[in-house]
Amino acid sequence: MTDSTIIYTHTDEAPALATYSFLPVVQAYASTAGVQVETRDISLAGRIIASFPERLEEGQRIEDALAELGELAKTPGANIIKLPNISASIPQLKAAIAELQAQGYALPDYPDDPQTDEDKDVRARYDKVKGSAVNPVLREGNSDRRAPGSVKNYAKTHPHRMGAWSADSKTNVATMGENDFRSTEKSTVIAADGALRIELVAEDGTTTVLREKVPVLAGEVVDASVMRVAALREFLAAQVARAKAEDVLFSVHLKATMMKVSDPIVFGHVVRAFFPQTFAKYGEVLVAAGLSPNDGLGTILNGLDNVPHLGAEIKASFEAELADGPALAMVDSDKGITNLHVPSDVIVDASMPAMIRTSGHMWGPDGNEADTLAVLPDSSYSGVYQAVIEDCRAHGAFDPATMGSVPNVGLMAQKAEEYGSHDKTFEIAAAGTVRLVDAEGNVVLEQAVQPGDIFRACQTKDLPIQDWVKLAVTRARATGDPAVFWLDESRAHDAVLIEKVKAYLPQHDTTGLQIEIKSPVEATKFSLERIRRGENAISVTGNVLRDYLTDLFPILELGTSAKMLSVVPLMAGGGLFETGAGGSAPKHVQQLVKENYLRWDSLGEFFALAASFEHLAQSTGNARAKVLADTLDRATGTFLNEDKSPSRRLGGIDNRGSHFYLAMYWAQELAKQTEDAELAQAFAGLAKALTEQEQTIVAELVAVQGSPVELGGYYQPDPAKAAAVMRPSATFNEALADLG
Repeated sequence: MTDSTIIYTHTDEAPALATYSFLPVVQAYASTAGVQVETRDISLAGRIIASFPERLEEGQRIEDALAELGELAKTPGANIIKLPNISASIPQLKAAIAELQAQGYALPDYPDDPQTDEDKDVRARYDKVKGSAVNPVLREGNSDRRAPGSVKNYAKTHPHRMGAWSADSKTNVATMGENDFRSTEKSTVIAADGALRIELVAEDGTTTVLREKVPVLAGEVVDASVMRVAALREFLAAQVARAKAEDVLFSVHLKATMMKVSDPIVFGHVVRAFFPQTFAKYGEVLVAAGLSPNDGLGTILNGLDNVPHLGAEIKASFEAELADGPALAMVDSDKGITNLHVPSDVIVDASMPAMIRTSGHMWGPDGNEADTLAVLPDSSYSGVYQAVIEDCRAHGAFDPATMGSVPNVGLMAQKAEEYGSHDKTFEIAAAGTVRLVDAEGNVVLEQAVQPGDIFRACQTKDLPIQDWVKLAVTRARATGDPAVFWLDESRAHDAVLIEKVKAYLPQHDTTGLQIEIKSPVEATKFSLERIRRGENAISVTGNVLRDYLTDLFPILELGTSAKMLSVVPLMAGGGLFETGAGGSAPKHVQQLVKENYLRWDSLGEFFALAASFEHLAQSTGNARAKVLADTLDRATGTFLNEDKSPSRRLGGIDNRGSHFYLAMYWAQELAKQTEDAELAQAFAGLAKALTEQEQTIVAELVAVQGSPVELGGYYQPDPAKAAAVMRPSATFNEALADLG
């Protein structure tokens, strides 16, 4: 790998399939500037395979690409384009393992209840793969996410549909507010480098070490909080009753993918709360059958056929409580898939904005939209969504044609805050006290706990905080927009961060800038007032709010979060360029397999690629990389104006057609640019060929639609089959091969 190398990640599902079509374009164009574009497999399947080399045949083994890229991200020469990954829930992880086993990989099963040392080792390896395994490793910098000007202008001239809001809408957010992670949080600043031990001191005096060593650095912020299970159960039971009394849909919104320890447990409690009689009567039978509510209602129902004698009876009990309870929000009402079927189906950062955009409605079991009680148990960020709902109830839906924008500067480097808590989150086995103890035996933080409580410790290092403040000032200076730190002085962690922000802001020139600190609810109200006037406001937030807001505002502004420019200026000087927050789109893969039609929109990849070329030009002095960046920006503008994103139905262009049009517009821009005559000449022939053969190529791309395709795997497709499916135009392929 050289300084003129871009790493393009191979990930999962729809983005991975799109890569088979788009990457050949990227590599061909980049080669004209002496830029190599290499791939690294950080897909869920790839991460699983890399975890068990000793169990596999030599030809099956692969390097740990994620670990390699994690080290690369700490170097000045890093230039990584990162596509969306599956943040695997346990059901997804198990499905991927089963598929790989069927493909001939001698992988062990996922041990639900590890007893032997071998099982514990296997479980530990798989636990490193599930959930948000990728992002914390690569994000050695803070986040700069915003809507590119071309996308914002397109949204204003072609506004997407927004559902109307009624002043008497009964949609609301329900949250605990006490005995949850936010309200119990304790926070401190570490005085010196060292390590902490996390231990449970039970009431009987026995001590269990939960984690032997948590390295810490001077100046970093460490938090400890607990979700009290008794209060959680009481709260959830009350919300089920409230939804029925108010005649609204019941829904729960968690992040059981990224928060891979805590949120699946909370999800399981929600399932229990909705079916209290069934679990009271049959809970032990379900446990004995290996059926956990943490995995979702769907897994339980699918497994009841294997419960001797009682399977039908238990299923009937579930159905009776489902009929007797409040109407349950649906993922797919046609197929009977409820909000509680799969923990990874309803992800808060995507589901809440979609609900707000759709008149505050979700889909009910009758196939119709309805007002909804959105249950967000932890109160850390729930007030943001309630504030937006109340604003819409008072002022109506937002207008994409006139509304402003809320870009984000997010604190996420080095596993900051909750998203780095997985290895420090535990379901407590016995009553007592969880303590964080330093090397001298001093108790740094502690929490009283009861059996079943969820304890969580988080870390936020000081250098990322300093870099975050610097990035906020940089963006405020570049745009002239106000920058607001979304921090609540009444929350323990935020109070510590406020002191650090106040200490680090004077290190920068803030003359003439509007930089404020507001609680998340007040910051939401401030931002909503501005965007309704067509003005902008930069949100400067912690890690989770970064994730939530960069879905919330883009979905309202643009109709999707996949069209965001997401740049991570790495602290060592390199660059990580993410391709939007659009998820990995399993439904798109299902449609491709059924109809040979891929609706995935690669616009985020176009933006990330341009930013990657721009960074490479600046860091290496490669003038041609700058020409590639500038012409790609112009080509993307044409792409948007000509509306060449995938159409909504068969017969129009899909993802592959989008790639062709981007390649054509890009070649045309390169052929007519005047900065580099030799480069213009190199693309003249390709631009001419693609322009003249446009109709032929589009016809070839459309002709394959309508019939099923075979990919050879869902989590790990066969590369030859996937390439054949995603590159069906011989004319386009030949023209591209002739470049240069």
